Amino acid sequence: MRILLWHVHGGWTDAFVRGPHEYLLPTFPEGGPWGLGRAGRDWPGSVREVAPQDLREAEPDVVVLQRLEELEEVERLLGRRPGRDIPAVFLEHNTPKGDIPTTLHPLAGQSEIPIVHVTHFNRIFWDNGMAPTMVIEHGIVDPGMLYTGELARAAVVVNEPVRRGRVTGTDLLPQFARAAPLDVFGMGTAELRNALGLGADAFTSCGDLPTATLHAELARRRLYLHPLRWTSLGLALLEAMHLGMPVLALATTEASRAVPPEAGAISTDVDELCAVARLLMEDPAEARARGRVAREVALERYGLPAFLQAWDEVLGRITERTRILAVVERRPQ
Repeated sequence: MRILLWHVHGGWTDAFVRGPHEYLLPTFPEGGPWGLGRAGRDWPGSVREVAPQDLREAEPDVVVLQRLEELEEVERLLGRRPGRDIPAVFLEHNTPKGDIPTTLHPLAGQSEIPIVHVTHFNRIFWDNGMAPTMVIEHGIVDPGMLYTGELARAAVVVNEPVRRGRVTGTDLLPQFARAAPLDVFGMGTAELRNALGLGADAFTSCGDLPTATLHAELARRRLYLHPLRWTSLGLALLEAMHLGMPVLALATTEASRAVPPEAGAISTDVDELCAVARLLMEDPAEARARGRVAREVALERYGLPAFLQAWDEVLGRITERTRILAVVERRPQ
C-alpha cells in the first residue's frame, strides 16, 4: 500500500514506518507542522518525502489521519473525501480533555472513518459516539538491553514540564528529588530549577537529545520515573522498559496496564514510590532484576511485530470496506 500520513508524532511514526508499505510524508523545504517530512530521521527508504502539490500524482491508497484539520487538507490536495473516496482511519494519540469522562470525540457523529486509539484507557474514556473504534497498542523499535544503572540517579523524560504543570506531575518532582536525584530530559526542562526551587544536587536539566543519545543516557541512570498524571501512555516509559530499566510510575491512565509491580513500582501513593526509589538507589542488583522484568513485559506487549501486524489487518479491512461502499453506491437504484 501507499500510505499517506503527516509526521506529527515522531516516536509513533518511527515504529509505523517499519512495515512493508510505502509511506508518503508531505514535505515543505522549511518543514513545519504540515511539511516536516523525515526531519532527518533514520527511516527506511520506503519512507518518501512528497511535496503536497505532488500528492495527487503519488496516488496514495489509504490515509492515516492524526489531526482534524487533515480531513479538509486531504480533500483539498487529493480531491478525494477521506472515508468515502479514499480509505481512512483517525489515529487518536491523546486522552480526552475537559468534562471527563463525558468528552465527546470530534468524530463521534460519523461512521465512515474508524477511530484507532493507542490505549484501551483512551478508548473507554472518550465518548466515541457512533464512530467505529479499535485499539492498536504502541509498538517500539527495540533499542536493545542497554541498561547499566551506573549512576545512582532517576531519569525523567517530559516536554515542557513547567507549562504543563500538574498534567505531567511536575509538582511532584520535589518530593521525588528527596528520594533520588533527578535527571530530567526533554524540551523546556531548564525552566524547572527556578519554577520548583530545586538545588543542583537534587536536579539536573539534560535537555532534548536525539533518540539514540537519549537511550544511551537513560540506560546509565538507576531507574526511570514516570510521574505523569494524565497522559495517553508516554513512549519514553515503554522505551525505558525496553532498555531494561526498572520503572516507577503513577498508577494512572494506561500505566497500570503497562507496568507490573515486579518491573519497578506502580502506585498512586507517592510515598510508596519514593520508598522504592530509595531501595533501588541502595541496591543495584535489585534494580537490575526489576529492569529485566520490565524489558520482558515490554517486548511481549509492545513489540514491533505485533504492532505492525495489527496495522496491516486494520488497513486491509478499511480498504476493503471502502471498496465495497463504492461498488454499492455505483449500483443503479
